Amino acid sequence: MNKKLKIVVNYLKGGGIGVLPTDTIYGLVTSALDKKAVERVYKIRKRNSKKPLIILISSLKDLSLFGVKLTDKEKEILENIWPGKVSVILHCNKNKFSYLHRGTRSLAFRLPKKKLLIDLIKKAGPLVAPSANPEGSVSAKNIKEAKKYFSDEVDFYFGVGALKSKPSTLIKLKNNEIDILRRGAVKINL
Repeated sequence: MNKKLKIVVNYLKGGGIGVLPTDTIYGLVTSALDKKAVERVYKIRKRNSKKPLIILISSLKDLSLFGVKLTDKEKEILENIWPGKVSVILHCNKNKFSYLHRGTRSLAFRLPKKKLLIDLIKKAGPLVAPSANPEGSVSAKNIKEAKKYFSDEVDFYFGVGALKSKPSTLIKLKNNEIDILRRGAVKINL
């Protein structure tokens, strides 16, 4: 693991919040398992407190950390669309994750393709990763734009230049069927 990545992992494991490139656009990220840090993301981003955040995972096994149980058909669907730029809403009935599901009893997960991002998630754990912008504003395409939004409210910035991508496609699995909620970076044929 390179030195910069180690620094980012240490920030995230210590409850830090930062801006870094996801597999789609720049995200405002922190550990999904750190309730205080997640609440800080909501505050910094001025996000509607009733809306859950997308969680980046490093493998299907990470879903068990959130008490998500898949049917065989759901697992088959996920194995066909992941890794990729598709966020999937799955049922999560655990009260201890109410700070993530915000009463919806469901969470959105994405398993990215980027190796560097997967390595980061493996070391730091699953990450909440809403787009790097205050709610209602245009997503930051680079670190300069992110700094205009967040200044010193975040603990670190990790940039790789300009990113141009649509947000992830958002789907929900219900009764082993795919329901497309947002068309995005990946086209899904039903």
